[in-house]
Amino acid sequence: MVECASCRLIRLHPKPAPEELQQYYPPGYWYVPEPAAVDRMEQWYRRFVLRDHLHFVERALRESEAKGIIADAGCGGGLFLQMLAERGAVQRTGPVAGLDFSMDAAHAAWWRAGVPAVCGNLTQAPFAPGSCAAVTMFHVLEHLYDPGSYLRAAHELLAPEGRLIVQVPNAACWQFLLLGERWAGIDVPRHLTDFRASDLDRLLENCGFEVLRHKHFSLRDNPAGLATSLAPKLDPMARRVRQIAETASQRLLKDVLYTALVAASAPFTLLEAVCRAGSTIMVEARKKS
Repeated sequence: MVECASCRLIRLHPKPAPEELQQYYPPGYWYVPEPAAVDRMEQWYRRFVLRDHLHFVERALRESEAKGIIADAGCGGGLFLQMLAERGAVQRTGPVAGLDFSMDAAHAAWWRAGVPAVCGNLTQAPFAPGSCAAVTMFHVLEHLYDPGSYLRAAHELLAPEGRLIVQVPNAACWQFLLLGERWAGIDVPRHLTDFRASDLDRLLENCGFEVLRHKHFSLRDNPAGLATSLAPKLDPMARRVRQIAETASQRLLKDVLYTALVAASAPFTLLEAVCRAGSTIMVEARKKS
């Protein structure tokens, strides 16, 4: 990891080749089917922690009053869009649609969440220019070789009063200052760029956007990120990526311990967020006038 002496942007150097990077995204790493009872519990938890994401986006849609598609780049299994549709966004604003690099993710969005989704990227999205009321990207930009290309694509797709919602890990957070290379937010080698709020704002402005507001806390990401930093071997996704062999009882024990650590991490992550040093940054932006 290197830091630019002039702009202070932190990035991975040299960046791994695309064919090498693919090894760190095994099929299904983001979701593995579980027994019915376990799956229902996981879905309940995901729905619970996604609520502040929903409130942030719903406020942006309400204030913009734009009409059109709500597109989520990096949609995963489509749960966020499913919940947005359930809460009436389709009736108020327009249809939802997902994009993801993973064919498995796009399939799961259709099959499990009932969300129209395609396997692809935002720079080649099957939407007309100006047709989107909102474009969302949760933890996408840090994975891209050229994050500016996605922001420019979003700028073209958005309606005049449309909104862009972006979330990335915050390289200016207290967790990074305290834990250094053990902070889960750097996620070498999958995270190619590590943004501070000022870095993200500058990039957005260079791509034709005006930043409207920031949010430094995510109920889904901040406590879980600290828990993963403190006990990476307990993190469920890390265990899937590394394809750790576990018995059912071992998996259950690790999941219970990890959940307890996430809960214990919440007070600290709330405090750092109140001080505008949370481990994630969520930004709402619109096209410059």
